[in-house]
Amino acid sequence: MIDKLSYTLYTTTSNLPTEWDVVTKPNIFLSRNALAVLEKAPPKNMECHFVGLFKENSLCGVALIQFIDLNNVTTFREQQKKNHLKDYLFKKFTSHILFIGNNTLTGQNAYLYTDAITETEALQLMQAAMQEVKKDYHNKGITINLITVKDFNTEEFPDFNRAGFKNYFTFCTQPNMIFNIRADWENIEDYLLALNTKYRTQYKRARKKAEGITKKKLNAAEIQVYQERINELYYTVANKASFNTFFLPENHFEVMKKELNDNFLFYGYFIDDTLIGFNTLIKNNTDMDTYFLGYDESVQQQKMLYLNMLYDMVAYAIKKRYKRVVFARSAMEIKSSIGAEAEEVYGIIKHTNPIVNLFMGKLFNYFEPKVTWKARNPFK
Repeated sequence: MIDKLSYTLYTTTSNLPTEWDVVTKPNIFLSRNALAVLEKAPPKNMECHFVGLFKENSLCGVALIQFIDLNNVTTFREQQKKNHLKDYLFKKFTSHILFIGNNTLTGQNAYLYTDAITETEALQLMQAAMQEVKKDYHNKGITINLITVKDFNTEEFPDFNRAGFKNYFTFCTQPNMIFNIRADWENIEDYLLALNTKYRTQYKRARKKAEGITKKKLNAAEIQVYQERINELYYTVANKASFNTFFLPENHFEVMKKELNDNFLFYGYFIDDTLIGFNTLIKNNTDMDTYFLGYDESVQQQKMLYLNMLYDMVAYAIKKRYKRVVFARSAMEIKSSIGAEAEEVYGIIKHTNPIVNLFMGKLFNYFEPKVTWKARNPFK
């Protein structure tokens, strides 16, 4: 306890304080229902701990702590033979990780706090909670290798030293791709008028290629019907990533639809009656966050399906008057070609072995996948 401050750890959302969603109103990803998805349908190698921050027994902040076990995940892309050694070393020295944050998302989805406490006080409580979780795993025979807090843009990045986070390495990973919607755009035609000729031609070509594809919004029951095919399409995309720390379970999207209802949108793309792709969106106040997607590789190449999905997301967000589309990491170049801009995100990381931690910077740079891409500017 720090003065009149305290924290409580929870492992089930049913035990969260009644005022939880009042505190988390600014960010749906920390809401009771969103956390329930992580409780009911998490990646099999992930365990979640929900933290309530209290001042004089009144809830004044919340945080999410995740434990990830990398032992049963092919972290680096298997077809690159040199990565077998990297995978072995990574798991030997970093297989058990504790996060303050949400490893399934990009952006500051780690914590929220009210004006009743300062950010430094909130971080001190979170650090104490993290140490308790670490000790609990130790008592179960599990040694935590890495402790990390993520993701923050430049303006959000806290003074971690002041909060007592000592000997951590500050890192920067792949950027968060943000599409800002101009105030005077009311529909997709306004967006097209803002594009230069080259990218307006790209849009028309992609739309022409997509002829024959129908798009349908699916409810929870329909997601369940197509669950096996959805999982297959999801893995097609997930396995293309150069670096993975988890894979979603088969029922994840069905559970998310049941928990978030109209705040979670699942769109299936069909040719005749065959599901050939899907994308997902989450309404988060003035932001429209993209979530996971999947597609049939052969159709994607033939129909420019991924690019058409990006245009669909932009069109929906403009029509519904959102301020931003958060496209997250990956595929930075194609996202920039439709107008998304890179926002650098930072975190801090520490190895629990003091000797290994001396080399944290070099280790991080060795393991972090190198991605080269060229930023595009499609606007006039």
